[in-house]
Amino acid sequence: MKKLWNIFKAGLVTDNPLLILMIGLCSALAVTSTVSNGIGMGLAMTFVLLFSEIFVSTFRKAIPSSVRMPIFLIIIGGFTTIVDLVLKAYFPELSKSMGVFIPLIVVNCIIMGRVEAFSYKQKLVDSIFDALGMGLGYTWVLVGMSAFREVLGNGTFLGVQVMPQSYQPILFFILPPGGFLIFGLFIAFNIWMKNRMALKAEAAAAKENA
Repeated sequence: MKKLWNIFKAGLVTDNPLLILMIGLCSALAVTSTVSNGIGMGLAMTFVLLFSEIFVSTFRKAIPSSVRMPIFLIIIGGFTTIVDLVLKAYFPELSKSMGVFIPLIVVNCIIMGRVEAFSYKQKLVDSIFDALGMGLGYTWVLVGMSAFREVLGNGTFLGVQVMPQSYQPILFFILPPGGFLIFGLFIAFNIWMKNRMALKAEAAAAKENA
C-alpha cells in the first residue's frame, strides 16, 4: 500500500507534471483565466490519462514495441474524442470557452509521457494510481491558478462576484504575463512543500534508526 501511496503522491507534489516535470504548459497557461475552465480542463485531462493508462497497461504485452507510439496515439485519441463530444453535448459553453485545447489533449506531453514511461511497463493497479496522481496533480495546479487569476483579474469566482463592487479588476492577471507570474509563484510553493516533505521523511528515518 505504501508503494501505491508513493506513486500517487509523486504526481501531486514531488513529480508534479506542471510544476516539476514542466510538461503540458501550453494548455495550463491558456485556459486558466477562469475557474470553470481550470476544472473542466483538469477533469478532462484526468479522464483521458486514467483510461489511456488502464487500457495500455492491460494490453501492454500485446502491443508490439515497434508500433507502440501509433497505437498509443489511437488509444489517447479515442478517449479524447469521447471527452470532446461529451463536453459539446452537455457543456457547450465550457467546450467553446476552452476551444481547441480539448482536442489537443491527444498530443499533450503529460499523457504520452506517462503512457510511454509508466503504464507500458507497469501493472494495472500501479498505472491507475499513477494516472490519478498525475491527473489530480495537474488539476489542482490548474484550479489554483484559475482561482487567483479570476478573482484578481475579474473579481469573480466561478462567475460569481466575490470582490466588493468598488474593486477594480487587475486585467494583468487574466493576460498571459499574469499567468506566468502566478505559475512561477506556484512553482516556488511546490518546491517549498517538496523540501518540507523531504525534511519530514529524513527526520522520520533518523528517528527509526535511533
